[in-house]
Amino acid sequence: MWPSRSLHSFRWPSFDLSKPFPPLSDSNDQDMETFSYDNAWRSFYIKWHKVMAGRATTVVKFVNQCSQYESLEVANYLRAIGDLCSVELGFKDVQLFLFTTKQNVLLNLIGLHYCLFSLGIPAEDVTKALSNGQILQRQVCVRWWKLGRWFHGFRLRDETHFRRVSLGELATAKEEEVMGVLHRGAIHEVLRVQISSNLATTTWVRIHSQG
Repeated sequence: MWPSRSLHSFRWPSFDLSKPFPPLSDSNDQDMETFSYDNAWRSFYIKWHKVMAGRATTVVKFVNQCSQYESLEVANYLRAIGDLCSVELGFKDVQLFLFTTKQNVLLNLIGLHYCLFSLGIPAEDVTKALSNGQILQRQVCVRWWKLGRWFHGFRLRDETHFRRVSLGELATAKEEEVMGVLHRGAIHEVLRVQISSNLATTTWVRIHSQG
């Protein structure tokens, strides 16, 4: 027997199964409105999987467009996380669509950040998912430009920080400062944050605006 109802509950636990099926506005399938709770669970699961895949693809395309130079500005990074929130990707969706070796490490990182801060997934579960996806040891370069501190009435020179970190280190809070910078973005004394998948890059990447 196809355990689609239990699979549905496991993958999208936020859905209230005591209510009618959620509207699939992303899908053009008019027959979805005729589904009842007594049948078509397998079809529902497959169709909803396609809907979520389409939503994830939209975010993937956005990030790839913004990171053509292998680097991503933090404003676009945080926008991608916000987009994941708006389309309500679940933890299993993130594992299927973002925690894979076929996606670049910037997308892996966005999925990691989303799971920890937006979904509230425990760090050990996220770490296990990264390991299962064979991306735990993948690394990114994070650099941020910070206003110089004030010392006896004088402002010191601005500071540029640079750190190479693995996804595993970020997931287990071993690089708490870096994750904090990514989560806050360019705000207050931090003027710019850039994330790069090119580990050889040690300087800021000039990213031209996309049209």
